[in-house]
Amino acid sequence: MKIVIIGSGNLATHLSLALKAAGEEIIQVYSRTEEHAKELAVRLGCNHTTNLDEIDKKADIYMLSVKDDAISLIADSICHQCPHALFVHTAGSVPMDIFKGKANHYGVLYPMQTFSKSRKVDFHPIPCFIEASSDEDLSIIRPLAESISDHVVDCDSEKRKKLHLAAVFACNLTNHCYRLAERVLQEEDIDWRLYLPLIDETAKKVSGMSPRDAQTGPMVRYDVEVMNRQLALISDERTRQIYRLMAESIHADAE
Repeated sequence: MKIVIIGSGNLATHLSLALKAAGEEIIQVYSRTEEHAKELAVRLGCNHTTNLDEIDKKADIYMLSVKDDAISLIADSICHQCPHALFVHTAGSVPMDIFKGKANHYGVLYPMQTFSKSRKVDFHPIPCFIEASSDEDLSIIRPLAESISDHVVDCDSEKRKKLHLAAVFACNLTNHCYRLAERVLQEEDIDWRLYLPLIDETAKKVSGMSPRDAQTGPMVRYDVEVMNRQLALISDERTRQIYRLMAESIHADAE
């Protein structure tokens, strides 16, 4: 399959490299930013462009891995140019039907993972959720996903939106809590790395038990004295509000 990658961000980078490693032919990279497009194209050994009018029309698949609000605009620009091609986006919360009326063949390949360009990622353990506008299109997307992932799951747009929401809680909000912890430690010049065993054990526990059962600490017991002492240590009011809301949510869930 000849593939054009639309995007050059974290996901586009890791996904395209995984596809290339699986033997797929990446023929072009598009990005609005010349530097980013060229950087990824060099790694993939293909051409690049920053002009949607110069997108290679000979591809079998156009993989849109861009910001959610850019998918529709890009689809408007390129789908009609390649009526026989398959258009696939990689977003968690964007419905497949964003392509409806624009492309004849379309679908979704959503890898549920956090990506940063500076970190290598093994794609095989990453679950990939797929959907397509027809069985014919699904028969193309499925082997493509299976070439890079050991866990390929059929999932419609409504379920995928919930998957993405849960991922935000499990990853993005959790990571922000790490950042809040880091700020507390920085105030006392405490090495952040001392907390990595605690974080690792917290993550390992939920691989064998429910997060509800794994929860410990003063918020589960609703130890008001301890929580008030901790709140007194927080100078930032927004962080205090987060603490209070999390405490109430944890306690209510434990009851």
